[in-house]
Amino acid sequence: MVEVSLLARRRIEAAFAKGVFEEMAREFGEDAARRILARAVTAMARAAAESFAQTAPEGANLAHFRAIQSLWRADDALSIEELPAAAGEFHFNVTKCRYAEMYRELELGELGAILSCQRDAAFCEGYHPALKLERTKTIMQGATHCDFRYRWEAPTTPAPASRQRPDEI
Repeated sequence: MVEVSLLARRRIEAAFAKGVFEEMAREFGEDAARRILARAVTAMARAAAESFAQTAPEGANLAHFRAIQSLWRADDALSIEELPAAAGEFHFNVTKCRYAEMYRELELGELGAILSCQRDAAFCEGYHPALKLERTKTIMQGATHCDFRYRWEAPTTPAPASRQRPDEI
């Protein structure tokens, strides 16, 4: 099997998605077509993340997540500026995004956020519940850069339940 970069894969997916989206828009209207496409992309991102998490030798963790980021950068797809971050965090800005350029080139600029950017938060959800993303802007939506702020939140332990029986209260 020939492996292709994520950028090349997204190009192939985008051409297919464009045709499917146009047919759904004719049949159900653009708003419904966007919702359906968004749900499908979200489900695909979660499933992909679950698969990636299973490849982590020591279980899903922030170090492994950082290591797999190179897959999104292949083919010079992203120019990244890493930023200082506290332990348990991973921060960077994307200063150039060939994904956004590609979607615009394919005349899918307005769907690019659904086909690409929306995957990021869903990927975190599928990778591990402790992985959280905060991003306030994207190149796809016209900003000068994308601000990715990841953090690994330790699960909170629920307080012990009261040992009193309900009839003693």
